[in-house]
Amino acid sequence: MEFKLLIKKARKGDKDALLQLIMAQQADYYRLAYVYMRNKEDALDALQDMIIILYRNIFRLKKEESFYSWSRTILVNCCKNKLRNQNKNTSFYQVEDEAVDGVYMESEDRIVLEKHLSGLSEIHREVIRLRYFLDMDYQTISEILKIPVGTVKSRLNLGMKKLKESFGGDIDGEY
Repeated sequence: MEFKLLIKKARKGDKDALLQLIMAQQADYYRLAYVYMRNKEDALDALQDMIIILYRNIFRLKKEESFYSWSRTILVNCCKNKLRNQNKNTSFYQVEDEAVDGVYMESEDRIVLEKHLSGLSEIHREVIRLRYFLDMDYQTISEILKIPVGTVKSRLNLGMKKLKESFGGDIDGEY
């Protein structure tokens, strides 16, 4: 079924049309939620919250072509709210050994990386995860976080510098 037709049906309250839109990007949504929540159950809970919010607010969508960026922003906000409400500070030792399509490396490397990432501020961890774990471009990150592209680049640059310092300056290659 055509994308715009599904959006129109979803706006009229058609749950199946909304689910078809979500299922078309389900892997991307899951990876995004997993990067924030860092475990399967919490990622799925955040996705469920996103679907409820989308269903209740689809009529507010102004541009049909913005559906996926709008829904990703809602998902990010659901993840952040869940983390804030649960006062959840998952240490790098609690991260499951579950891999999500290359989102994380081997277990030992992941533990080391999480240890170094935990030393960064949340705003720097966030852009690093979105850029390098999910391979999002600057514009997409900007839209999801509702910040200018220049701010995304600045946070990424500073975060990578701090990460490099944390590793002792031994990170090879470009970032």
